[in-house]
Amino acid sequence: MKGKTVIITGANSGIGKAAALALAKMGAHIVMICRNPERANLARQEIIQQSNNQQVDLFICDLSVQQQIRQLASKLLQTYPRIDVLLNNAGLMTSKRTITQDGLETTFATNHIAYFLLTNLLLPNINAAPNARIVNVASGIHPMIREVDFDNLQSEKSFQPFTAYALSKLGNILFTYELARRLAAAGSNTTVNCLHPGFVGSNFGQNDTGSLWMHWSMKLLKPFIRTPEKGAETAVYLASADKVTGISGQYFVDCKAASSSSLSYDTALAGRFWQATEKLAPLTTEA
Repeated sequence: MKGKTVIITGANSGIGKAAALALAKMGAHIVMICRNPERANLARQEIIQQSNNQQVDLFICDLSVQQQIRQLASKLLQTYPRIDVLLNNAGLMTSKRTITQDGLETTFATNHIAYFLLTNLLLPNINAAPNARIVNVASGIHPMIREVDFDNLQSEKSFQPFTAYALSKLGNILFTYELARRLAAAGSNTTVNCLHPGFVGSNFGQNDTGSLWMHWSMKLLKPFIRTPEKGAETAVYLASADKVTGISGQYFVDCKAASSSSLSYDTALAGRFWQATEKLAPLTTEA
């Protein structure tokens, strides 16, 4: 990975931090995208010290806010002419329905729209790298969604935390498969894959301060929790392994290609989901 630029969202904790450290140890130039400056700077110093790699950059961005994503993308495009790997990892789950500055449900905006918008905005410099890779952290919870209600993408009718989260993660997979088809049709050598990391014990849900529901949910799930390092293994594999060169449009579990839900393979649904997402996050803006 020496000489390769790797951008990782949500890189100050959990899977993102573990992946950043592992790839930094391989010699990659790491670009951390984080929301909290204090935690991010501390994590950056830890990664530099533990990897003995000084090439660890940091950009601050709230990925629930589209204006900040656009400003971030502009800076990244100017700073890194070639982006070898984009690891979309940042995500959250809230116990109550909240709305972003853009008027969107927070889980959907952060977990799905941020992947969609940042990736598309960075594509020119991603495609500039030979055999570039886009890696999307999805989740094995996505089969909870049996049908997509396009009139309820923002959970206006009803809000259930796990349902909202599952919808956003199905969105990650639909986006992965649709983008893979579009890149192939355009003749691009860039690949895009997604993964289920397992249930990872990080600060997942801690943004939802004061929620007893979230606290006890995490307690009950504790026996099934993986370490961040274990959860990051498949992401690191997809970002770096020679074995997956040229492989695109796949879903991975434990570093192996696996099947996602039958709904996720619906190409018409993927196309419609893309269009619905683009309406919420336009890829072109008026001057």
